[in-house]
Amino acid sequence: MKRALVTGGSGAIGAAICRKLAESGLHVIIHANKNLAAAQSLSSSLCAAGHSAEARQFDVCDGPATQAALEAILEAGPIQVLVNNAGIHDDAVFPGMSRAQWDSVIDVSLNGFFNVTQPLTMPMIRSRWGRIITISSIAGITGNRGQVNYAAAKGALHAATKSLALELASRAITVNAVAPGIITSDMTEDVFDEATIKQLVPMKRAGQPEEVAELVAFLASDAAAYITGQVISINGGMV
Repeated sequence: MKRALVTGGSGAIGAAICRKLAESGLHVIIHANKNLAAAQSLSSSLCAAGHSAEARQFDVCDGPATQAALEAILEAGPIQVLVNNAGIHDDAVFPGMSRAQWDSVIDVSLNGFFNVTQPLTMPMIRSRWGRIITISSIAGITGNRGQVNYAAAKGALHAATKSLALELASRAITVNAVAPGIITSDMTEDVFDEATIKQLVPMKRAGQPEEVAELVAFLASDAAAYITGQVISINGGMV
């Protein structure tokens, strides 16, 4: 059974991804930082439904702690599907943005990507099969007012995705990014009302976490073996 790690697996999109990957027959390791209880609850529900899952807790911003946690996970074998989903936003117009706001968003998305992905890469190379999928954002493609930090982090992840894809392509490892638009979640419900969504999104609705999960599951499958180095948008036609 292939093993998958989903960082930020307790949130709306992360949980949907965990469910879909588990339903696809993978053993899913659900990562959480602060919300371990939610990750454990999801793991229990997946196992009760006959799937294979477990919950793990560590801070992706803490390099040594992440390294230790991943070494423990790797004792059972390589991670062959990695979904980098952990991320935060801390919005402010750039003239009023604090150093702390800049650093925290960059730290989770970009340094977290390194801290998690780098230790898992060589074991994945040895297995000669792998999928690295990073959840980005439409903000990394178009930019967004009040989110210079967030857009910078996501745009950097797009560049990292393309570069890492070139390094790993000959080892049957694909590296892609998924860039959602407005997706129904706790993060967006207080930001976008129905009228705003209809104005911004040609399809006149927000996307669902399960729709993102379907795309991720496809990219994680054998069927997507020739897709790598891509930033794939899922945004209802916004761009």
